[in-house]
Amino acid sequence: MRFEESFTLYLLTQTIWTTGQEARSVAGPSIILSYAASGFSALLSAFIYAEFAVEVPVAGAIVGAAGLGRSWSSYFATMIRNDLDYFRMTTSLLVGSMGQARYTTQIARSHMIPPFFALVHPKTGTPINATLLTTLSSCVVALFTSVDVLASVFSVSTLFIFMLMAIALLVRRYYAREATDKSDLWKVLLCLFVVVGSSAVGTGLWNSGLFGWIGYTVAACVWFSATLVMSLLPKKRQPKVWGVPLVPWVPSLSIAKNLFLMGSLGSEAFFRFLICTGVMLVYYLFVGVHATYDVDHGIGQESNNDERMEGANVVVFA
Repeated sequence: MRFEESFTLYLLTQTIWTTGQEARSVAGPSIILSYAASGFSALLSAFIYAEFAVEVPVAGAIVGAAGLGRSWSSYFATMIRNDLDYFRMTTSLLVGSMGQARYTTQIARSHMIPPFFALVHPKTGTPINATLLTTLSSCVVALFTSVDVLASVFSVSTLFIFMLMAIALLVRRYYAREATDKSDLWKVLLCLFVVVGSSAVGTGLWNSGLFGWIGYTVAACVWFSATLVMSLLPKKRQPKVWGVPLVPWVPSLSIAKNLFLMGSLGSEAFFRFLICTGVMLVYYLFVGVHATYDVDHGIGQESNNDERMEGANVVVFA
């Protein structure tokens, strides 16, 4: 399994993070359904042993079980046209649309997109409008795009977001507007620049093969030194209940890891990512900035409706 296809399975953990609002009131059934889904997934994964029955001599009972598994898995092979890439991407997109719908709901609550997509169905308690938007959009894009293009863009964009989250965590811990002077701010920014730069250089050396292990060692030492210096700087914020442990080491390692994984993707993935990012940036500058400013400052009647909608678990459709 290549990186582009396998990485999407790891990304589906975002669904767990974004469904907390619904899970508060239906935790019991959710636990039962999660065990059922895990058991069914384990059953499907056992079908792979049927592929070894033809090549590897085994005991008769195992061959019989493998043959039974093959009889069932043949239907799945026909369904996915004997190409596992279609099955992987279809499954990840279907499950991922559930988590993406919750992101869309929060974006609509800030009025970056029409607040109509933040409405929650009164019976199911789920954001159906946002779910329809994300699902239909994914279907339209998938209809005109190949699997390789979807996998590469999906991977590079998510890795980039994960890297930004690690950087944002470091900035939040080491910077407070009212408590950080300029000298400490410049130290934090310098350390962040060195961490990101050394990680990017190390990734480039690894993929190009230049200088061999000498280049890798130098890049790793620079990354370690910058992280060590940052660990000696005073933190301006501490988590109230729970926070990421071993700061700045864990976020710094996350930055290096995400950049390394991004380096394993092709140049075409970055070109497509830059195009999509440019389009979204233009939309944000001309639409999103003004909409979020109006909501934050209570300008307009819609902001009051949005606040009431955000505080309620179930909102009736208008």
